[in-house]
Amino acid sequence: MEKNEILKKLDKLKEPKILIIGDFAIDEMVFGQTERISREAPVLILQHSETKIILGTASNAAHNISSLNCGKAGAIGVLGDDYYGGVLIKALNDAKINTEFMVVDKTRKTTTKTRISGSCSQSITQQIVRIDRQTKMPLSAEIEAKVIENIKRAIPLYDGVILSDYHLGCLTEKVIRAAIETANAHGKIIVADIQKDMERYKGVTAITPNQPDSEKFLGYFINDEETLKKAGHDFSEKLGLKYTLITRGEKGMVLFENTRGTENMTKIPAFNKKEVFDVTGAGDTVVAAFTLALCAGMSAAEAMVVGNLAASIVIRQFGCHTTNLEELKSELNNIKEI
Repeated sequence: MEKNEILKKLDKLKEPKILIIGDFAIDEMVFGQTERISREAPVLILQHSETKIILGTASNAAHNISSLNCGKAGAIGVLGDDYYGGVLIKALNDAKINTEFMVVDKTRKTTTKTRISGSCSQSITQQIVRIDRQTKMPLSAEIEAKVIENIKRAIPLYDGVILSDYHLGCLTEKVIRAAIETANAHGKIIVADIQKDMERYKGVTAITPNQPDSEKFLGYFINDEETLKKAGHDFSEKLGLKYTLITRGEKGMVLFENTRGTENMTKIPAFNKKEVFDVTGAGDTVVAAFTLALCAGMSAAEAMVVGNLAASIVIRQFGCHTTNLEELKSELNNIKEI
């Protein structure tokens, strides 16, 4: 692969429209300055300084897409009829993500992870406690039908689809099948970002699991060239994939392309090993950039490079972050060779 060729194609990432279907959530980051120990209980009293709302899980994948393609991202998921539902919709809209196909479920909580952190003049900010609000039960038949209806309406309007499964109940068997069948019927690229229960995603264009999750699904360790090739073959056989992209941490990434029953393997190193501050959300960034590049007409190997580039940028910051085209171009220029 030629670095300059990929550089010329990066502007094409602005063209495709991508639909994200899955478990949408927000991270509420509450910060305060430590003041004293409470008289009521042996706990810190914090003076509130600020609250930040960050898009996490499928919301983070959608945010990454929107940052790269200038707002051509859509969302399908469920939210509660509660305060945080309004916060989620506002955060998605502020990130230029289309929310017209989101579904309100009055029986569920809007998935929210509240992290409370404190600091003082002589210490760094430290997380003290995390409070999770979420409903993990599968969707009711009524809500499931509404989600499927929206999937059938929305997919024809987009160039590609991402299924983002955080196992919070939105991606039921019927929802997954509806998404895959509708995408395939309309000739759309559909990519699944999954951690377990991978057999449910048979028929997608590609998956982007990490190596530990791949090993759990396949039932053996990937520890040499032979088992790496076997993994590519087994994924293709079990799930009928066109592409399998396995992320391997500091070992980089490996791509398998299934051509007439043969799995062609391409490996690339991790582009950033030294400035890793936080890998939170890196998988969302990989699937977003990889899918967008595929839909922009890049080869799968070029799309893998774009995914690797994007991840190498966001892991330099704490929490879920996004990148943009200018940062991708700068990062690619700084790489000597691929």
